[in-house]
Amino acid sequence: MSASGIHKPRLSFWQIWNMSFGFLGIQFGFALQNANTSRIFETLGADTANLALYWLAAPITGLIVQPIIGFYSDRTWHPTWGRRRPYFAIGAILASTALILMPNSGMLWMAVSVLWIMDASINISMEPFRAFVGDKLPPEQRTTGFAMQSFFIGTGAVVASALPWMFSNWFGISNVPQPGEVIPDSVKFSFYIGGAMLLITVMWTVFSTKEYPPDAETEKSLSREKRKIENEQHYRKKFFDVGLLLLGIGVAISIIVYFTNLEKELYVLGFGFGLFGFVHILSAIYISQGRSYLGIVNMVKDFNTMPRTMIQLAYVQFFSWFALFAMWIYTTTVVTTYIYGTTNTTSKAYNDGADWVTILFSVYNGVAAVFALFLPVLAKYTSRRVTHLISLCCGGAGLISFYFIKDPMFLILSMTGVGIAWASILSVPYAMLSGSLPSEKMGYYMGVFNFFIVIPQIIAGTVLGFLLRQVFQGESIYILVTGGISMIISGLLSLRVEDTEEVIIPQK
Repeated sequence: MSASGIHKPRLSFWQIWNMSFGFLGIQFGFALQNANTSRIFETLGADTANLALYWLAAPITGLIVQPIIGFYSDRTWHPTWGRRRPYFAIGAILASTALILMPNSGMLWMAVSVLWIMDASINISMEPFRAFVGDKLPPEQRTTGFAMQSFFIGTGAVVASALPWMFSNWFGISNVPQPGEVIPDSVKFSFYIGGAMLLITVMWTVFSTKEYPPDAETEKSLSREKRKIENEQHYRKKFFDVGLLLLGIGVAISIIVYFTNLEKELYVLGFGFGLFGFVHILSAIYISQGRSYLGIVNMVKDFNTMPRTMIQLAYVQFFSWFALFAMWIYTTTVVTTYIYGTTNTTSKAYNDGADWVTILFSVYNGVAAVFALFLPVLAKYTSRRVTHLISLCCGGAGLISFYFIKDPMFLILSMTGVGIAWASILSVPYAMLSGSLPSEKMGYYMGVFNFFIVIPQIIAGTVLGFLLRQVFQGESIYILVTGGISMIISGLLSLRVEDTEEVIIPQK
């Protein structure tokens, strides 16, 4: 639902602070998940080569949840709760519960299941926050809004990533499992704090921020008749043809995997193509039945007619998020194996190394929180595209440098480069994208934009295990090097993006 007919006044610093504050807690959840999930999986007996497969739960839920939540939040309005805030609240309650359950998982299958629930719930809260900036802020303040979100993301992740280390080193809480348990108390307490912070901060935004009501023209446009797509026969044929093509690709991938004995994770890739093809064909059938007003038809149509800038940014997002997913999965394994010299998950050396990873993740998020404030200034003197290129090259160099470092302290320099890239990834693509989107579809397209975060993660989850076993002979350090190269490629591709708006420096 759009507020396009309403004049949007400039908001004060504290109003932008309040509307972004929920991201602090959301990032608590994501940071704990990213820094500790591989540790929990390995502690519960997961094979390192299968970590990428187990992690697929997270991106798959994002792929499904975000565009659906975005589409329906565009069409939601409640006089008290507004448009996006109901989704903030529901997601926060579910995600907080999952954060408490995660470190209490007694078996691997339970931990993977909770990861699925946790990521779906966090996505329910997170997706509308991106559209919130477009809803609430005039164009000249949107860069400020995304920068504020990046600041809270970095700040929340700094604290959350370091929590296990802080509990162990500052408060003397055990860093190794107690007799009869598998997860250390330092990790458990970190997840409890994270669940509380997520709920409190998101609810702060819910109760401290109001939303603009829809105007009469927008209300009228949401009627069933108005939702029917134009040129139905053209789209019916297009959806059917595209659907058959995608189904064929999915079947072909599955057949190749079956007869060549490739890694079974690749079946997920085939299933993804097949599912997307099925949705296209189903939409074509609905159009034939005169039901083009249905939400699924509108979502497929809008996906196939997305703005050009969004398509160009898709390539940028693919390579940067492929790199990030590789880092999140394998940093713990690389640090504990190559720096601390152990694969024994019950040893002190392993847990010291795993704790150091949480500090490293805290470092890159802290750097991101600070560097986000300087991104508009750098963009002013170059451009948003060049700013993104510089930032991603710093991140790529940071990941590649893991190969050459033996002293864990020097990894702080590596993660400084990653933090610079992370700050830009969280804000610059969204700032470039927001100016190209129709306001009445802001939520949906922000959700679809998540495809280009999730798809590379799914591909990473299906191919990284294959690369580790078949190409890199079990040497996980080369996965991080591959991630670094991918991030640099992403930076180069950002130069091709058509940025439709000038960078606006936030006013103090």
